[in-house]
Amino acid sequence: MSRHRFVFVLLGLLAAAVPEAALAQKTTSAQPSPPVVPAANELGMRPKPKAASSPAPDSVALRQHLRQASTLQAKYKDSEALAEYQAVLKLNAQHYESLWRAAVLSVSIGNRYSDETRKKAYFDAALEYAERALGLQPEGGESNYAMALALFSEAGLTSARDRLRLFKQLRSHVFLAAERRPDLPEAWQLLGRWYYRVAHYNLLEKAFSRIFLGGYPSGATSKKAMDALEKAHQLDPLRIQYCYDLARMYKYQGRRQRAIAMLQEAIKLPTYTSEDLAVNRLCQQLLPPLVRAAARRDRLHAKWYKSLKVPAPNATAAPGATAH
Repeated sequence: MSRHRFVFVLLGLLAAAVPEAALAQKTTSAQPSPPVVPAANELGMRPKPKAASSPAPDSVALRQHLRQASTLQAKYKDSEALAEYQAVLKLNAQHYESLWRAAVLSVSIGNRYSDETRKKAYFDAALEYAERALGLQPEGGESNYAMALALFSEAGLTSARDRLRLFKQLRSHVFLAAERRPDLPEAWQLLGRWYYRVAHYNLLEKAFSRIFLGGYPSGATSKKAMDALEKAHQLDPLRIQYCYDLARMYKYQGRRQRAIAMLQEAIKLPTYTSEDLAVNRLCQQLLPPLVRAAARRDRLHAKWYKSLKVPAPNATAAPGATAH
């Protein structure tokens, strides 16, 4: 078979392949009520804003929008909070915090849609916000987290070939995010998902990466993925998504008792948003099969131990004892 024909066959197989390790790409199945999609100009997307036309970054109006955005985020009103950050960017197009937070919120809102067109509109906006934030602080933990999250989200909508390219591209960003902001649980969660996804590349994905991408990211393991997710859970033990990710990781690695304990912890956590409620339901669905499997194993072990012939306590005479 010629090299060109081999390449075409490989591309066709790769496009048709469905990755088994879906941990990193989809975590919830429920679709909450979607917010209204803003028009393109309302997403705050502008090519190259002129800093000279922007008011002072510490203006009263700007600080008021920031306070309002923070309040709305605390109430899980993502769409309204995003609008406040967009208002800040109209006053100061180079406001770093508003840029990276707008990117994160755009991903969060986009994830609520099942329609890929609407989802992609938000993901594209997130990518532009992240690029602008990264331009201001190339090594900032927040800007690199926003960029890694935007690329990770885009990967779920692309072809297999583009997905592999994006996973390689976001490596440096997700590592920098965890390094520069070790207190940010979201960065550790994203790093854990990236570790797990790359560690479970199939043969076609590895072959494509070697031939067309100059190799695939090395050093990713399930152990590193678990460590990163455990770090995220340690930083924010009340986030149900971290519990769910960890429970599935434990399940895939055969650590059934740990998975059961994590799910039992998760279903007791309070749910503040429709996303939390959806993940809570997923935890409740995952728990019973694991409990039944653990019970079957315990019964088999008990039956095996019972079948063993254990000598009675007095069956063996003590050393030096004399029979009468």
